[in-house]
Amino acid sequence: MKLAPSLLSADFAHLLEEAQSVLPLASRLHWDVMDGHFVPNLTFGPPVVNALRRRLDIPFEVHLMIDRPAIYAPQFNTRPDDTIIFHIEATDSARSSLEAIRRSGARPGVSLRPATPIDLILPLLDSVSLVLVMSVEPGFGGQAFLPDATARIARLKREIGARPIEIAVDGGIHVGTVRAAVDAGADVIVAGSAIFSAPDRLAAMHALQEASR
Repeated sequence: MKLAPSLLSADFAHLLEEAQSVLPLASRLHWDVMDGHFVPNLTFGPPVVNALRRRLDIPFEVHLMIDRPAIYAPQFNTRPDDTIIFHIEATDSARSSLEAIRRSGARPGVSLRPATPIDLILPLLDSVSLVLVMSVEPGFGGQAFLPDATARIARLKREIGARPIEIAVDGGIHVGTVRAAVDAGADVIVAGSAIFSAPDRLAAMHALQEASR
C-alpha cells in the first residue's frame, strides 16, 4: 500500500512544514485543486503547488477537481514521476485532457464521482497510469467513506487486469476503512484528516499501514 497524504487537510499557513512532516512514510503528496465551479470550493492553484514542487523531492499527485482540465494541466510544473488526474465529468474531450497532461511531462490519471458509472472510463484504461476512485463526493475533506466504493474498486481491478495501472482511493479513509479499500484492490491510499488532524502525523500514518494489513 502506498500512502498519499492529502494536503487539503493540512494547515495552509504552514504547508511546507506540514508536507515535510509526512515525508518519512509518504509515497507521494496529494494536492486537491478545486476551482469553485466543478466543486463548490476553492483551494490550491499552480503557484502554490509549483512553489512546493521546487522545495520537495517526492512525487506529487495533482487531483484536478476543475473545469477545463486541458487548459490548466500544463500550468503545473511536473516531473515524470508526478501524476495529474482529471475528472471524466469535467470535460467533453477526455483525449484532449490526456494529451495535455502528457505534454506537461506528468503521468496521466482519471477520476470519477461516486455516482458516475465505471463504464465511462473503461475506454481510457490503455491511456492512463492511475484511476482515482472517489469514496466521497468531491469538494470537501472530512466526509464519511461511502461503502459502495469497495465494489467499484474491485470492478476496476478486474477490468484493469494485467495493465500497469494503479488504483487510488480518496475520501473518508481512516483506520476503520483502509483495510476494506486495500482488500478490494486499492494500491494508493489518499488520506487527509486521518493524518493531519492527528498530533503525531507519522504515528497516524503508521496506524493506517498497520490497519491495512
